Amino acid sequence: DYGVVTVENSTEGVVSHTLDMFLNSNLKISAEIILEIHHCLLSRADSLERLKRIYSHSQALAQCRNWLREHLPKVPVLDASSTAEAARLCAQDPESGAIASAYAGDFYGLKILARNIEDIKNNFTRFLVIGKESSPKSGNDLTMIMFSLKDYPGVLWRALGAFASRKINLTKIESRPLKGKAWEYVFFVEMEGHIEERKIENALKELERKAIFVRVLGSFPRSKMQIQEVE
Repeated sequence: DYGVVTVENSTEGVVSHTLDMFLNSNLKISAEIILEIHHCLLSRADSLERLKRIYSHSQALAQCRNWLREHLPKVPVLDASSTAEAARLCAQDPESGAIASAYAGDFYGLKILARNIEDIKNNFTRFLVIGKESSPKSGNDLTMIMFSLKDYPGVLWRALGAFASRKINLTKIESRPLKGKAWEYVFFVEMEGHIEERKIENALKELERKAIFVRVLGSFPRSKMQIQEVE
């Protein structure tokens, strides 16, 4: 009924692949979760000196870049589809290490060679819960949309004026290439408020008159920073 995807990290920024998947998906965002993330170096080996390769997801590798440069400068790193997959691969390869959670290490029977190896300690990741419906109004909501515009001077400024004139606060704006159309872009915009609010509904109607297309990705309750840590 629901899935959970990463959308951005406080250290490394937006997860582009997640945004790109919305271009070809009809799923809606129904919630967000923000968690503090700590990374561990896992292995079947007993020491760092025995490691000949490191597996992890590209985001986790980027978040631990300085630690890897300092402690394992000559060990190649290999990209995995997730940190959990990195731990699974590591469990099959006694000369490898994986950057993943302590829970993944327990699940796959790996030792923790180092804890909390992320370069920046206030390391938060934002997740989106996706499903078939948006969430009802909570009184403290966010709405995310995507749209594409014709290319002429001032077009984005004019488009965003639909929100500024109604005092709608935009909390995020990202652009991604429109697949199959060179040098054309789609914009992802997040704003405070719910799609059922009159001012947002009217702003989107105005935007539709200026855009090639507009799609609402969902309205959902705003999440607080979670005090529990993923280790």
